[in-house]
Amino acid sequence: MQNEQLIEQSNKIDEKLNKVLEHLKSELNSMRAGRANPVVLSRVTVDYYGMQTPLNQMANISVSDARTLTVSLYDVSALKEVKKAILAAELGLNPVDDGKVIRLSFPQLTEERRRDLIKQVKKTGEDSKVALRNERRDALDFGKKLKKEVSEDELSEFEKIIQKKLDGAVEKVDKLIKEKEADLLEI
Repeated sequence: MQNEQLIEQSNKIDEKLNKVLEHLKSELNSMRAGRANPVVLSRVTVDYYGMQTPLNQMANISVSDARTLTVSLYDVSALKEVKKAILAAELGLNPVDDGKVIRLSFPQLTEERRRDLIKQVKKTGEDSKVALRNERRDALDFGKKLKKEVSEDELSEFEKIIQKKLDGAVEKVDKLIKEKEADLLEI
């Protein structure tokens, strides 16, 4: 493949596929699996002096034991707002405070909840695969627009390269999904 535009497009699709994979990883990390993980609180924002502020910018979040997160606020006066934000995030966690620190206990996952989470993981994986296929389609459409400027061989080689990159990304998605399923089934 010698056409600079095709080479550039081939490099761009690498970036786009990696973005989809990174998004999937962050989605999977934010799903709680019965173990305490500070990433679960990454999407929680608190109304702090009229602005939506991410919780991890307002507090030190640490794992005190396998099933408990401890949230130590920098400004204790925001305790009520933080509790409201955690409840509003619908994480299935009940915040308990002692006036200074908030503790979040992760209950043991029930079999039904595990099945629901696995369904959610599979749906997230499928959504990622759709996003990957959309990126492939966009790249191939770009290649077809250049049909007059490039030879059929170059276009065919470009399509094979794009397909190979997509196949690699889909394999990574499948691997991530299997790992998360195994994590959820672990007792």
